[in-house]
Amino acid sequence: MTRIVADISVSLDGFVTGPNVGPENGMGDGGMALHEWAFSDDPDEARVVHEGTQRSGAVVLGRHLFDLVDGPGGWSDDVGYGAREVGKPAFVVVTSTPPASVRLTGLDWTFVTTGLPDAIAAARTRAEAASADRGADLDVVLMGGGALIGSAVSAGLADVLVLHLAPVLLGSGTPLFVQGAPRTLRQVSSVATPNATHLTYDFH
Repeated sequence: MTRIVADISVSLDGFVTGPNVGPENGMGDGGMALHEWAFSDDPDEARVVHEGTQRSGAVVLGRHLFDLVDGPGGWSDDVGYGAREVGKPAFVVVTSTPPASVRLTGLDWTFVTTGLPDAIAAARTRAEAASADRGADLDVVLMGGGALIGSAVSAGLADVLVLHLAPVLLGSGTPLFVQGAPRTLRQVSSVATPNATHLTYDFH
């Protein structure tokens, strides 16, 4: 069964970027510390990256995050979702206006202009098709940014929440949760690695 998995790195004080985010500072001041685990040579952290990529049938992201990863200093063959892994999922971008061009033409991009629920529905269709091709259940992964994850959780659109809790206090930046409907979660697993604690929750 295809699940909707909200998956994001966050600081101990609840921020998904540091302060002063901008085109040349996409993660904000100090924000790259949130993702040290994803670039580590530690075998346990490499396993977390691999397992996350392997379960991804399609990935949903917001337009701001797309502009960062598709920008000049963004993803490459060595850096990005699925880099150094076998195969890459389809990517679905929530946006009011599709971009005029895409730098990362080697990736499968779909731009949805009718809101997050429709983007998730489109991603689910892609993930289910990928599941049938591979003969295994694959998920839709909501990778961010923080506003997208927060909106999906608040609206009850996510089945699973995965937090990579980095041992850093950023002080300010982009908060993961601002406000929303109360939700009850059930902890499924907690895995400690050198640069993060990886927490998985199911929603009741």
